[in-house]
Amino acid sequence: MMMLRKIRPATMMFTASLLAAAVLLSGCATRPPASDPLARAEFRRINDPLEPLNRATFDFNMTMDRFLLKPVSDAYRWVVPSPIRRGISNVLDNLQSPLIFANDLLQGEFDRGGVTLARFITNSTVGVAGIFDPAAKWGLEKHKEDLGETFAVWGVGEGFYLVLPFFGPSNPRDALGVTAEFFGDPVSLLLENNNLKEVSYARTGLEVVDFRLRYDENIKALKRTEGDLYVLMRTAYRQNRAYRISNGRGGETKQEEELFDQEMK
Repeated sequence: MMMLRKIRPATMMFTASLLAAAVLLSGCATRPPASDPLARAEFRRINDPLEPLNRATFDFNMTMDRFLLKPVSDAYRWVVPSPIRRGISNVLDNLQSPLIFANDLLQGEFDRGGVTLARFITNSTVGVAGIFDPAAKWGLEKHKEDLGETFAVWGVGEGFYLVLPFFGPSNPRDALGVTAEFFGDPVSLLLENNNLKEVSYARTGLEVVDFRLRYDENIKALKRTEGDLYVLMRTAYRQNRAYRISNGRGGETKQEEELFDQEMK
C-alpha cells in the first residue's frame, strides 16, 4: 500500500508534466502564414498542432498493439470460452457503474443516473456480482459517461488533438479526465484500502485485454480502409466523443458510438 501511495503522486506529476509540455509545444507549432487563409482554416479545422509528435506516439502504440496487446488478447480468446469472457466483460462493466453514476449526476442527467444505479443494484444482486446482465433484459440500457464528457458539458473546450502513450487518441480535456478517474476510481481505492491491491491489478489487466478484444474487428476494419490510418483514427475518435457528449442528440449517428463502444462477442 505504501508503494501505491508513492507511485500515484509520482505518476500524477508525470502526467501533469506531459500535458503541460504538450500545451507549450502546441503554442510553438508552426502555423500557416496569414497570407494563406485556406491553409490557416484547415490548420484550425484539423486542430492537430502536435501532429509529428502524435504520429510518433501513434506508431509506438501500434507497435505495442501488434507485438503485445493483440497476441495477449488472441491467447485470451483462444484459452477462455466465450461465455466466461462475456461474464468477465459484464463484471468489468458493472464495476464502472460508480464512476458512470457520479458523472451522470455531475452532468445533471438524473434520469440516466437512476438507470445506472438501478443497473448496478440489479446486476450486482440478481446478476450475481455482475456476471449476468438481467438489467438489460428489463429495459435498463447501459450507457457510458466519463469525466472528460462531464468537463465538456460544463463548457470546457477539448483543446488540440493529442495521442497519449498506451491510452491512444485524446485531447487535454479528456486526458485530465482519464487521469483523475484512474486515481480516483472508488472501486480501485476500496480494493487497495482493504489490502486487495492484487485484485485491483488483476482488474486493470483484464480491462486492457477485454478492451483490446472488444475492438479487434473495428481495428481490422480501419486497417483495411484505404487512407491514412492515423487520420481515420483521429476522425473516428472526435466523432465518437461528439456523439457521447451529446448523448446521441447531436448530428452523429449510432455508428460513431459503436466504433469505440463495443460489446464483448
